Amino acid sequence: MATRQDVARLAGTSPSVVSYVLNNGPRSVAPATRERVLAAVKELQYRPNAVARSLRMSHTMTLGLVVPDAANPFFAELARALEDHAWAAGYTLLVGNTVDDPGREAGYIRTFVDRQVDGLVLIPSQGDRPWRAELARSGVPSIVFDRELTGVAASHVVVDNTLGARLATEHLLAHGHRRVGCIAGPLGIHPTVDRVVGWRTALERAGLKAGTGSGGSTGWEACPDAAPLLHGQFGRLDGYRSGRALLSRDRSVDALFVTSDEQAFGVLRAATELGIRVPEDLALVSFDGIAAGAYTCPALSTMRQPFEELARTAVQRLLGRMREPDLPPTRDVLPVTLLARGSCGCPDPAGGEVFEEPEERNDVNASDGSREFTAHE
Repeated sequence: MATRQDVARLAGTSPSVVSYVLNNGPRSVAPATRERVLAAVKELQYRPNAVARSLRMSHTMTLGLVVPDAANPFFAELARALEDHAWAAGYTLLVGNTVDDPGREAGYIRTFVDRQVDGLVLIPSQGDRPWRAELARSGVPSIVFDRELTGVAASHVVVDNTLGARLATEHLLAHGHRRVGCIAGPLGIHPTVDRVVGWRTALERAGLKAGTGSGGSTGWEACPDAAPLLHGQFGRLDGYRSGRALLSRDRSVDALFVTSDEQAFGVLRAATELGIRVPEDLALVSFDGIAAGAYTCPALSTMRQPFEELARTAVQRLLGRMREPDLPPTRDVLPVTLLARGSCGCPDPAGGEVFEEPEERNDVNASDGSREFTAHE
């Protein structure tokens, strides 16, 4: 493997001059000398030692991303968008998958800090977060993404989960449904909490009752006339289990708001097994807007998160904090868009349609028959 000394020898100059050329300073180099150095670099296929260079320059040009479940397509699409924007800014993105394990989450954060990443994007898992104090002591700039950490002075980039869920439920009510149940994500994390609040607010504004709590006491024994609510994980299996339990128990439910697309895929399977037709017997709107939702039958109506804008905002905020560590915490709340397809009773688009990032607009008829509504007050 070629060294800096080899490049200097071939170019007829000193190793220091080679360093000045490759690092664009701190001293200027004559154009002819620069050309000789670059030609030698190319001929010898010289690659600088990235670790040594990072130690000299005090940054590694890497960012860390911690996700709760890399197998979940929602987090995969978010990570892809973040990687694109990090790469465009000159940074490599390293990803740690915590599988919702607080200990593994702490381990990844410690590893990223030890590897001297220049910044961290955190999508927190459920449960305890023993890494908070350690991360604060490290001084590594970080932001919280997608979910919220209460009681922590950190910058956040999230979407308007409450308003999005409310509009999704109001859309189902506008179709004439009156018993709109909810299949929700895990208890205690803010995407779930906020989306359930939005669902409940829409029902109460319509003069209807919404269940509270979890399990068989939700909207059944405790309050039989309330719309039922079940909690589970953000996954297809839990969506299937919750959907089958709820629809087997309460056939009067004529619509469901589901708090993630992955859960909704499981609900669709449960409905099919129970002989319940979507949308004729059961209308459904979910949340996230992952690409796979276009390929269910009928296509999934969903509150679409702006993946590109979320990633762009997160990377910009993190780079700003890296430049100025003493900046006060920020909180960006981005709107979501209702992509109305066949599962709620709207016209079903041609299969496999891929949608570009929507602009901020209301009640726009798309060429494929789907309709988009941006969630703004």
